[in-house]
Amino acid sequence: MPDDSTPIPHGLTRRELLKRLGVLAGGSVMAGSLSGCEALWYRQPAIDVDAWHQGVCRFCGTGCGVKIGIQDGLVVDVKGDPDAHNRGRLCIKGILNRDILYVEDRLHHPLIRHNGELQEASWDDAMTLIAERFRESIDDYGADSVAFYGSGQLFTEESYTANKLFKAGIGTNNIDGNPRLCMTSAAAGYISVFGADEPMGCYEDIDHADCFFITGSNTHDCHPIIWERVMDRKRSRPGTQIIVVDPRETPTARRADIHLPLTPGTDVSLYNAMIHEFIENDFIDEEMVEDYLTFRQGDAERTFEDLRAHVSNYRPEDVADRCGLSARRIREAADVFASSGATMSLWTMGLNQQAQGTACNRLVNAMHLLTGHIGRPGATPFSITGQPNAGGGIRDTGSLAHALPAGRVVANPEHRAEMEDHWGVERGTISPERGYHAVELFEAMRTGDVRCCLVMCTNPAHSLPGAERYREGMERGFLVVADSVHPTETSKLADVVLPAAMWTEKGGVFSQSERRYHIVPKITEPPGDARSDLDIIVELADRLGYGDLITAREPEEIWEEWKAIAADSYYNFEGITYERMHEQPGLLWPCPDEDHPGTCRRYVPGEDPMSDRDEGRHDFYARPDRRAVIWLHDQNPPSDPPTDEYPLIMTTGRVLEHWHTATLTGPLAQLEDIDIEFLEIHPQDARRRNINDGDEVLITSRRGEATLHARITDKVPLGTVFAPFHSARRMINRTVNDTVDPFSFEPEFKVSAVDVQRTIA
Repeated sequence: MPDDSTPIPHGLTRRELLKRLGVLAGGSVMAGSLSGCEALWYRQPAIDVDAWHQGVCRFCGTGCGVKIGIQDGLVVDVKGDPDAHNRGRLCIKGILNRDILYVEDRLHHPLIRHNGELQEASWDDAMTLIAERFRESIDDYGADSVAFYGSGQLFTEESYTANKLFKAGIGTNNIDGNPRLCMTSAAAGYISVFGADEPMGCYEDIDHADCFFITGSNTHDCHPIIWERVMDRKRSRPGTQIIVVDPRETPTARRADIHLPLTPGTDVSLYNAMIHEFIENDFIDEEMVEDYLTFRQGDAERTFEDLRAHVSNYRPEDVADRCGLSARRIREAADVFASSGATMSLWTMGLNQQAQGTACNRLVNAMHLLTGHIGRPGATPFSITGQPNAGGGIRDTGSLAHALPAGRVVANPEHRAEMEDHWGVERGTISPERGYHAVELFEAMRTGDVRCCLVMCTNPAHSLPGAERYREGMERGFLVVADSVHPTETSKLADVVLPAAMWTEKGGVFSQSERRYHIVPKITEPPGDARSDLDIIVELADRLGYGDLITAREPEEIWEEWKAIAADSYYNFEGITYERMHEQPGLLWPCPDEDHPGTCRRYVPGEDPMSDRDEGRHDFYARPDRRAVIWLHDQNPPSDPPTDEYPLIMTTGRVLEHWHTATLTGPLAQLEDIDIEFLEIHPQDARRRNINDGDEVLITSRRGEATLHARITDKVPLGTVFAPFHSARRMINRTVNDTVDPFSFEPEFKVSAVDVQRTIA
């Protein structure tokens, strides 16, 4: 591992660089300056800047525009772009885009495992070994014996090229990634309701909403710049109502007008109860029902009257005890949601990471459709993405085991034929069988069905639920990890580790939550021998004999190829060029030509260029009948029910300052005092177990165990505990529920039955 004397670009040591950048003195926290969001940072330039470049934040799916200051080939300052949607604001992680480039753990050279130890190697030796092992596996065990596991942090051009190589070259659909762990329930919800993925609204809707329904999102901590825009609306219009559905009293919930501390995993009951109230109190938009909606339950067609009968079993009194709420509060929330001038829903992992995550998404969309809070300024159901490119790079490009680019799926023979023609391969090349989704993939490595796997820009040995089981598979198979830092929990298990270029050391396109494609420029050089993920994928294609397939090899060339493929779909963004993205902070698709300004709201005739209708409120053109679908769902029993042995329900999440498995943020000196190893537990639950504040506690589940220290607080309900998942040293994901949603295959991170006991010193 590099130490403080290790040279980095331009001959500086890490110690000299930190001194030059003024890491400890270069920033100031504006405590409480913006609605109590204490960690919004504004940094004055630490040193003189030669040039400023437009870019995009490396972290969450908010996609904040940034200005990147360069001197002598180094990133020396990062600040918010006042012309971007974030209005010049950045959270602490946004500011730290500068510092992640120069952490001690940056990997400079390839590593190959010899005699159980990872040792420095040349690129040629590393790539030769990878190609030999992949080719041997393909020849001896078939194409489905190899796999690719990607990330919503790769550029679109990188994920698209990997998808093309594995599906059209190697001939396997074993390509999945970490968005399966966070956003596929949202995608399944949108596709099954509207016919196409991605939100129909935009951030501008925040400026027009009269009610925010925030469910399964601690927006204040996890998407703080979006939260600040919500607060802007609240400050400018104090009558704006905020409803927060969250088991915990989070910083978001503390600022709510109505907080519903829902029992984890009972969302379906709550949303059905709210729909019941909409019907009983005449809040239903009859024109929507008559002209724009259809109804389904499983494979069966249903009617509005069937929906009425269905939700009669979910009166607020019927679900109150199950949900841990009062019937009065459920009615109050339903009334505020429906009677508002314009209601905007915001949600993320708390909704998606459930065994009924797709059902939850469908029902929130249904709440908007039934009340008419859709397709107008401020009225929209809006899923917030967790990673900077989970939407554009993975969902849009079809870089998942069941998918193909631009809304196509591998199960559809017409879609396969279209992509075979686009990619210039023979008909029948693309397998009709769905590949392994994320949890299946690493189980298949454990059983030996997948023998080789390339993991890029992610850390599944830490991030998977029930992680210990799947780490066994990574140890058994031939595992290749390409990442910018080492060690991670995954790279520790790898047979080959490849040093990857990071943000600003390579160029490409990200897409954030509002369908905005925007560009990250290559303006610095990677350290040592590090290369871009795209270069690694292209070289692997060449060495495996599929080089002729990868005709576009530079980011802009690949972007043009991908645009052409999407142009004949509902994902048309042909008008978004590299030149336009360099000139402005991104464009929202659909954007069919270079004169088009981008689309704020989809499915609205006259506003969405994909609609060929001149009149009417909506045109759900991606559906065969042009009607959105209302799905009827019942509350299922818990997949991991509490018992005498495991009496508590655990839910997990993030803290504001850290990112995912802390691979990037963990090494930063500025964050070393941020506590990420705690378990929140209610005072009564602690008292029954003789647990004092700060005690080390053992968390056990049906899958594993972990130790954290207790944080006793009434901000979690009785019977519920909460832990952040960032720490590798005390990995809570060893205990987390790995049951998956039957539609999206997304795991149920948010509802795990556990026991908690004080450890004996």
